[in-house]
Amino acid sequence: MKHSEPESSKAMPPPPPVVRSNFVPPKVDGSNRSPMTRRGFGNKGKKITLLTNHFNVNLSSTSDYFYQYSVAFLYEDGSPVEAKGVGRRILDTVHDVYKSEIGNKGFAYDGEKTLFTVGPLPATKLDFTVLLENLSSNRTARGGIPDGVETKRSRRPPQSKSYTVKISYATKIPIQAIFDALQGQNSEQFNEAIRVLDVLLRQHAAKQDCLLVRQCYFHKDPRNYVDIGGGVSGCRGFHSSFRATQTGLSLNMDVSTTMIVKPGKVVDFLLENQNVRSIRDIDWIKAKRTLKSLRIKSFPSNREHKIIGLSERTCGEQKFSMKQKNGDSPSESVEITVYDYYAKHHRIEVNRSYNYPCLDVGKPKRPVYIPLELCELISLQRYTKALSNIQRASLVEKSRQKPKDRMNALMGALRQSNYSADPLINSTGITISTSFTQVEGRVLDPPKLKFGDGGDLFPRGGRWNFNNKTFVEPAQITCWAIVNFSARCDIYSLERDLLRCSKVKGMDLDAPYRKIQENPQFKRAPGPVRVDKMVEDMRAALPGPPFFILCVLPERKNSDIYGPWKRKCLVDLGSATQCIAPIKINDQYLTNLLLKINAKMGGINSLLSIEHLHSIPLVSNAPTIILGMDVSHGAPGRSDVPSIAAVVSSRKWPFISRYRASVRSQSSRVEMIDGLFKPVAPNEDEGMIRELLEDFYLSTPKLKPQNIIIFRDGVSESQFNQVLNIELEQIMAACKFLDDSWEPKFMVIVAQKTHHTKFFQTNSDYNVPPGTIVDNKVCHPKYNDFYLCAQNGPIGTTRPTHYHVLLDQIGFSADQLQELVHSLSYVYQRSTSAISVVAPICYAHLAAGQMAQFVKFDDISDGVSSHSGGAGASGSGGGGLNQLPKLHKRVCSSMFFC
Repeated sequence: MKHSEPESSKAMPPPPPVVRSNFVPPKVDGSNRSPMTRRGFGNKGKKITLLTNHFNVNLSSTSDYFYQYSVAFLYEDGSPVEAKGVGRRILDTVHDVYKSEIGNKGFAYDGEKTLFTVGPLPATKLDFTVLLENLSSNRTARGGIPDGVETKRSRRPPQSKSYTVKISYATKIPIQAIFDALQGQNSEQFNEAIRVLDVLLRQHAAKQDCLLVRQCYFHKDPRNYVDIGGGVSGCRGFHSSFRATQTGLSLNMDVSTTMIVKPGKVVDFLLENQNVRSIRDIDWIKAKRTLKSLRIKSFPSNREHKIIGLSERTCGEQKFSMKQKNGDSPSESVEITVYDYYAKHHRIEVNRSYNYPCLDVGKPKRPVYIPLELCELISLQRYTKALSNIQRASLVEKSRQKPKDRMNALMGALRQSNYSADPLINSTGITISTSFTQVEGRVLDPPKLKFGDGGDLFPRGGRWNFNNKTFVEPAQITCWAIVNFSARCDIYSLERDLLRCSKVKGMDLDAPYRKIQENPQFKRAPGPVRVDKMVEDMRAALPGPPFFILCVLPERKNSDIYGPWKRKCLVDLGSATQCIAPIKINDQYLTNLLLKINAKMGGINSLLSIEHLHSIPLVSNAPTIILGMDVSHGAPGRSDVPSIAAVVSSRKWPFISRYRASVRSQSSRVEMIDGLFKPVAPNEDEGMIRELLEDFYLSTPKLKPQNIIIFRDGVSESQFNQVLNIELEQIMAACKFLDDSWEPKFMVIVAQKTHHTKFFQTNSDYNVPPGTIVDNKVCHPKYNDFYLCAQNGPIGTTRPTHYHVLLDQIGFSADQLQELVHSLSYVYQRSTSAISVVAPICYAHLAAGQMAQFVKFDDISDGVSSHSGGAGASGSGGGGLNQLPKLHKRVCSSMFFC
């Protein structure tokens, strides 16, 4: 049997280590770095006039300061008010009742513990007593007494409740800070001043009875709801935030969507959420996790409660103690079931709930049980659990808007908001334009691409195809197999068509050594068992692990075979693998499949012509490594699941189309990567960067990079300084650890997709052309940033990527850098179209996602943390939690993630 081992599997000695007699981690320049200022603007490309969803803001305040106050709400007994949403009602009452005592000032309340005013209140400390009518509170549902129990003190429901409000001065924020920042001056209090303005808009939306989610608001209008299945709806609303731009202060408004649970009967929600027909089929462990923290209205009391869990026993069995007066004797406690209580005291027979758990709406040590059928979910509650693939696809499909439709929606939202009618907003001197800001964009020419046999072309509309073209470097695959878990796929036809198509693309793909069908008796076994049995059959049929395995899965999405299969191949066998679940096989499908296979096996599908000619400005002049960094987090609400950090690096300079990955797990929800530099001995560093630098050194061959270009994804503007002073510091330390005298130059660029700036062509319903770049007007007044729409947007509204250049020691001009970033959107080997963000970041995201599949986290019990730090190649400090497995040496340097 012939073997053709991919280049990445060849054994190569590591670079000589630096020998130190006394181990001391190297020190680097620890100065407090901040993002660099803009050096200039780009000029290349065809100019185009665009509109953007930024609305100019004029600010002519009559006061010099915003005043910040701390606010506390207390019950009569002095205990703090915990219920959210009460604060706004209380402060509205304070404003109405105590106008003279507060100097007739309006409050901008953030919904938590802070309020702002324009100008000072009459005193630094103020106390008020407020009486609220008919306010429902969880404090009325006491102990183990179910909802509706009548005791001596609760026979007459309270008609009002007394609160104490304590307001105390905290600080003042100069409004001048906004003007200073707009002039490009450093202003530490700019963010605080902008926060006050954002709180003003949130409060204005709250008065309109909106659901508030950070800087987004959602109206209670059924026309804004779209059903996405599983008892969940997408609720369309709007985002609004103030931004400092080159033309002054602007209000950025955009369409936003949040997930809400369908209001109505709790039982109906659970049936739809779990896609079952009968209450008998409900998974109550899953239901407990889904319902936790949701709010319900119970009957017959018509009160609202927050769900904390489910009863341990069924409604017919769950007992609680209640005091019952027996004639003239003192009250005595009696045990009664929830079912009997409602039947006896309310004449309600909850037969549908008899054999099922009750909702617990009390406190951990004082449960309060209510039968399921007496509970309804209230409206406009966020659904924070992870969406299924089907729900996510439905949401994307139903929330798309064409550019013109989005513009019309935004104009309607601005009119509906009617900010000019709010007296508190008016007191700040703010006036908001009602027209989109016009900006000047440029459309960059697409980079020329090179294919095999000397063919090359310029992509059109951000796209190209491989018709009549061959791969630049086709892989040779002589030892491979097909394994089939699917009864629907004809693998013999698949083999025939794949071999035919591979020849057209120039690949040297031999016939598979074996085609192995799954034993039908294991089709209903768990995924890991099916994988183990298939590997046993494969080992019996083959003389050794093949270098490549094509795996046919039974399901297209959510297959429980995928993760165990990838782990078995990449960790135990050292075999590259491609999983498919084909519905319809044609030449386009096979071409897309071969793109992935060729890249995984060490080939190159296409190159940039300037890459092939070694003429990329600055990058081709000196050894340069390009890094892509990303962190993927677990599903919302899963704090027990570790985050996965991935760094990919380019190899074989002067090319920039080949990459390899290093992946580690780390503490849950931590965005900063902590495994970049991990010195454990005088000559040993287990960090990710050392691994990648050594790979570059050996693949170049034996050249250390003089330039290191870092693309970082997933961080907010508030974390830029941490990227420069924590992550970059680790990377510099890793370089020094390898060679004390080595001083490469660095460039750090952050890419953001989760922003709300959109661009529109004037008088057109089409998206902006691929290659559209904007670095003026709506960009930062001081720092170096630009927006790029590299991709073709055939549906919906194109979202540009916002690039922030935090550091540039290499010396790129604006045009050189923008064209490099644009070109890196064309080197993604899985695709025949430009992608929305540079390929190194996409690869890092893929690598993190694939390694996360290796470990099954879904079965971890709630609230128990048993996973965290670990490593793809070695350990990473993470509290002694499980590590990610180490990849086999034959595949660790390959593009296994492609």
